[in-house]
Amino acid sequence: MIPNQWYILLQSKQIPHRRPVGVTRMGEKMVFWRDAKGKVACAVDQCPHRGAALSAGKVDGDCVACPFHGFQFDPNGRCTRIPAIGRATEVPQAFRLRAYPVVEKHGLVYVWWGEPRAEYPPIPEFDFMNDPRYVHTTIRDHWKTHYSRVIENQLDVVHLPFVHANTIGRAGKTLVNGPRWRVIEHPGGMDLLEFWFDNEIDRGQPALKPNEMPPTSAPPLIQFRFPNLWHNWLGDTFHLFIAFAPVDHENTKLYLRTYHTMRLPVARQIFELFGNLGNFYIERQDRRVVLTQRALRTELKIGEKLIAGDAPIIEYRRRREKLIQEEKQNPR
Repeated sequence: MIPNQWYILLQSKQIPHRRPVGVTRMGEKMVFWRDAKGKVACAVDQCPHRGAALSAGKVDGDCVACPFHGFQFDPNGRCTRIPAIGRATEVPQAFRLRAYPVVEKHGLVYVWWGEPRAEYPPIPEFDFMNDPRYVHTTIRDHWKTHYSRVIENQLDVVHLPFVHANTIGRAGKTLVNGPRWRVIEHPGGMDLLEFWFDNEIDRGQPALKPNEMPPTSAPPLIQFRFPNLWHNWLGDTFHLFIAFAPVDHENTKLYLRTYHTMRLPVARQIFELFGNLGNFYIERQDRRVVLTQRALRTELKIGEKLIAGDAPIIEYRRRREKLIQEEKQNPR
C-alpha cells in the first residue's frame, strides 16, 4: 500500500452506535467505534495490556473498553481508565493505543494510513460526489486478490468484448483506439489519472495511436484518484464509483456505487434494484478472471508483455511506483 494517504475503508453504515466493530484493513486488525456525539474513531484492535481484541468489548461514552480487564481508550488512543488501579490513580503513559485519523464523508469512512501530521491533506474525492442533485446506491463485494489487481481491471479497456461478451462488451469492439490520458498531480499525493479511449469493430483498419485520436471536449470516460478511488463517467447524470479497500495483501473489499438523479421513490427503488443486479453480475464476470492472475500484486516489471491498449494500466503502475518511492526517499 502507498503510505501517507487517505484510504476509504468502510461505509458509514457499517459502524453502528454503542458497539465497536472489528475489521481487517491495510493488513491490520482495526477497531472502529463512534463516540458519544457519533463521530467515528479508529485504532489497532489490540489492547496494549494483554492483547485482547477491543472489538469484543463495548463503547463507554467516547471510549472503547477492553472486554478482558476494562481498560478504556479515547479516540486519540489515550488510556483514560484502568479499573484495577482505581480512578484516583493516574494512568501510566505507556498504556497508549495506536489510533488513526478518520474523516467521515459521503457515507464513507476515510482513514489516514501513515505518519501523524500537524495538518492533513484533504480527502480524495470526485466533484460529482458533492453535487446535491445526486443520490446513490452501494453494493459490496470481496475479491481474493491484491487491491492493485482489482484497480487495474477497472482501468483495462482491452478486456471488455471478451470478459463481458454478453453484457457491456457484447458489441464485439475488439480494436482499441488510444487510449489518450493525462495526469493531474496533487501535492498531497492524490494524483488524478484521466483516460479517453474509443473501441471499434475490427474491419482491418489500424488502431489509432493516442496522438492520432481526434480532439474532444468530452469528459474522460475513466478517472482514477490515488490511492483507491475509480470513476466511470456514463453521462451528465449517471456515474459509477468504486472504492477499493485493501484488506491485506491477498484480499480486497469493493464498494461499488451508482450515482444518479432519479428521486421518485418507486422509480428509484426499481432503478437501483436492477442497476445493482446488473453491476453485480458484470463485476462478477471480472472477478472470475482477475482471481486467476499471478502475481497477486502488480509492479512495473513482473514479466508481463503489455500492449498499447494497456496504457491506463502502465500509467497507474508508474504513478503508484513513483508515490511509493517518494515516500521511501522522503520519510516524514
